[in-house]
Amino acid sequence: MKVIPVIDILNGIAVHAVRGKRHEYKSLQSILCNSVNPLEIAKAFKALGFSELYIADLDAIQNEIMNFQVFKSIAKETGLSLMVDAGVASIITAEKLLDNGVSKAVIGTETLQTKSFVGEAVQLFGSEHVVVSLDLKDGKILVKSSFDDSREPMSLMRDFKEMGASEVIVLDLARVGSGEGVDTVFMRKVLKETSLDIFVGGGVRDIRDLVELKKLGVSGVLVATALHSGKISIEELKKAKLL
Repeated sequence: MKVIPVIDILNGIAVHAVRGKRHEYKSLQSILCNSVNPLEIAKAFKALGFSELYIADLDAIQNEIMNFQVFKSIAKETGLSLMVDAGVASIITAEKLLDNGVSKAVIGTETLQTKSFVGEAVQLFGSEHVVVSLDLKDGKILVKSSFDDSREPMSLMRDFKEMGASEVIVLDLARVGSGEGVDTVFMRKVLKETSLDIFVGGGVRDIRDLVELKKLGVSGVLVATALHSGKISIEELKKAKLL
């Protein structure tokens, strides 16, 4: 199982994401790096031994202002494999991400307008470069009001699998930055009913949560607050063979 650190970017700087209430996000304070510059934080993660990084570009998701240069600089200067959610809703945007140092373009249901777009992206770029994010809040899937298909999580994941997707992030926005723990009941259901590689985001508290998720068979976990606050230490990750 991979542990993938997270950087949330808003107004060009790294912020502390809490429960998806983006208007309340404040500048990131981290024990790992005393800067809010995404590049400097990425360098810190690289120095600690991480090989992958997840970036949520909230400027793009909310206002369609893409931080392409940031991604390009991070990829070039750190060599980290980047998984980026930038509100991808068109092939052109996905292509630009992949042309600017991004390894995997994240297609989040929050900004997804048509289910068929996932299939188009996978066909064009390959399943190794496309990750679908099942964005949830308070148990409900987040989609555009104009979304043209099922809004039932398990049904959608089966459809994404049929379209050729191989990796899905289950992102619980209501738990992000909360330290409440992951909804393991739902994760068991997901892992039992799909054959996709599942990544989890939102709510991770400590090393015990990571160990439990590994036992469940999760492929990867996105972690932000617990790393930046020190509740999960690098020493613990190494001891648990998660880094």
